[in-house]
Amino acid sequence: MPDRPRASTSSTASTSDASREPDVLVIGGGVAGLWCAYFLRLAGHTVTVLDRNAVGDPVSCSSGNTGFVANGGVPLAGPGVLRNGLVSMLRPDDRLALPPTVDRRRLEWIRQLHLAGNADQVQRSAASMMEFKRRSLEILHQLRVSDQPHPDFIPTGVVQAYKTAEAFDRARRALPQAVANGIRLRVLEPEELRTLEPDTEFDIAGALYNEGGGFLRVPGFVVSLARTLTEMGVHLVEDCTVEGFEVAGRTAVGVRTNLGEFRPREIVVAAGSWSAALARMLDLDLQLQPVRGYTITVRRPDNGPRGLVLLVEGTVAVRPFSDQLRYGGDMVLAGLDNSVSRRRVARVLRTVHAHLPALDRTEVLQVWTGLRPCTPDSLPFIGRAPAYDNVTVAAGHGHNGMGLTPVGGQLVAQLLDGATPVMDLAPFRLDRYSAPPSWLRPRGAKPRPAGHSASPAAGGVR
Repeated sequence: MPDRPRASTSSTASTSDASREPDVLVIGGGVAGLWCAYFLRLAGHTVTVLDRNAVGDPVSCSSGNTGFVANGGVPLAGPGVLRNGLVSMLRPDDRLALPPTVDRRRLEWIRQLHLAGNADQVQRSAASMMEFKRRSLEILHQLRVSDQPHPDFIPTGVVQAYKTAEAFDRARRALPQAVANGIRLRVLEPEELRTLEPDTEFDIAGALYNEGGGFLRVPGFVVSLARTLTEMGVHLVEDCTVEGFEVAGRTAVGVRTNLGEFRPREIVVAAGSWSAALARMLDLDLQLQPVRGYTITVRRPDNGPRGLVLLVEGTVAVRPFSDQLRYGGDMVLAGLDNSVSRRRVARVLRTVHAHLPALDRTEVLQVWTGLRPCTPDSLPFIGRAPAYDNVTVAAGHGHNGMGLTPVGGQLVAQLLDGATPVMDLAPFRLDRYSAPPSWLRPRGAKPRPAGHSASPAAGGVR
């Protein structure tokens, strides 16, 4: 792993007054928080970023994923998603796992996932997601290091492979609308696929080619972005646990941490899967759940693909880089559980070899799991907390985080400056979900009076 940028301060004594009283305090040093800090600093704000670990730490969802960025994609919710999830209880190696639970917040999230699966909502979510990704790709293409394209952004294009004729036919029927929405997508003829991937044998019904796709090399990109921020004057404070908030009326006036108190003018909550717990300290209930995903990195075989490949029906991404090949996939709704299931690893490998049957088996170099912060409709939360005048949330980018967060950071900066946003923010508002039925409401959650000092029920968020 590349060297990680350490925070400019690591203790209460050494943290400067300027970093403790910034214009904006961003809570979260993953890719979402870093992009917020980037655009806020470009707008002229003083910015401090707090991270519970070190930027680029392996526990971060930004550190071990495939780094896919493309201008396509579909929401997690859809017709039959709840039925398929329930079937996964009987088939624990299915790609989507909804383990049995009595957790009321998780059950409510599953209910909202079902509601978000109607055809109209899926179409709206997909359109918003595609615009998000298109604008984010434009930002990545414009990003420079020493007047050169960013070395950790690799715009290679993506082969979208379909195992069955039915799935390929559906994709071809949807192709005109995708092209009309600005996606550089086309049918890939068999001879074109052989030209793109001469070393690799495919067992598929057909493929599309997304010319606009690529990947970010992780964690290198996150580390590089953090270094850029420190050069721009952003303060990065690592190994910093948020323990509570001091609130006066509609203003969060202070943030208590293990490294002392910070008193910013504005607060941005961008802490990935831990954002929901932070929000609850402020009596804000976000429909946000961590969904565990896997990547398996192997020694790159001689007959492996040269470019990015998405195994659409198996929801597995294949990313080559240097002498490695990385497979990413699986979705497990199991709370903040980051443990490794060998059954899930086997499913990902089985899916890869079903599509690429001649692929040589090589040494497994790493098995990694990450917690993707997911909303039921797959759209992030970008907006003001309804009960506060100075708290903004930028979280819930899910399994598309690398491709959604650049424009998410831009929107946050525009929101805080009162500028006209480049996108309509209504689809991303925090209160877009219906209230849960009484039997799903968590017990003991009572509103606190104005002027209270908000704290978690048990310890800080780590």
